[in-house]
Amino acid sequence: KYMRKIPIAIGEYYHVFNRGNNKQIIFLDGRDYLRFLFLIIFFQSPVVFEQIGRQVYYFVKNKTFNIDGDLEKEIIKHRNVELINFALMPNHFHLTLCEFKESGISQYMQRILCAYTKYFNTKYKKYGHLFQGPYKAINIENNNQLLYLSTYIHRNPKEISEWKNKEHIYPWSSYQDFIRKNRLGKLLKQDIILKQFLNKKEYWDFEKTSSAKELKENLDKDLMIDTNNV
Repeated sequence: KYMRKIPIAIGEYYHVFNRGNNKQIIFLDGRDYLRFLFLIIFFQSPVVFEQIGRQVYYFVKNKTFNIDGDLEKEIIKHRNVELINFALMPNHFHLTLCEFKESGISQYMQRILCAYTKYFNTKYKKYGHLFQGPYKAINIENNNQLLYLSTYIHRNPKEISEWKNKEHIYPWSSYQDFIRKNRLGKLLKQDIILKQFLNKKEYWDFEKTSSAKELKENLDKDLMIDTNNV
């Protein structure tokens, strides 16, 4: 139920997103966000993790996941996708992904959505579908779309009243990893975007000064999800 029959090609970039079934909230507390964050970072390869809850608990205490360098190298060596940037919102999420191996995105998303739904339904004693059908994946057709999509995704937290004008420090997006220290190291492939700017400050300026009109002109409407209706 989490797979989509769409043409996805190795080396191509995609905007991948989904929302809660009937627009329901899918992250009810910080540990829910952390759980999903762990999944999108570390499920990039088929490496199997046990006791993910311990990783979340470790992050709460230490502000980082307890993953050693050798395991990180193993994930990178066998990765199915590359995660470029992301934003996790109360009832939906956005990812920019590169298909690294054949069927990589479908395997990655199926694994994430199944794992998170099982976790969520167990924790909150729920049943049935958590997400609104299969995830959506839209091909990013050119470099301008890739750049402006990153801006669109990183601006998403503005829709949350308490994070308006503070989206650069929103903990559940990769924005801070683009303009400050990259918390995720080589597991976040931000270079495809950042290498087009002189430094992180220039990227920040690009995000701040890009107008809504520019976003609309550079992003096909199908690349975006209407956050006013989520």
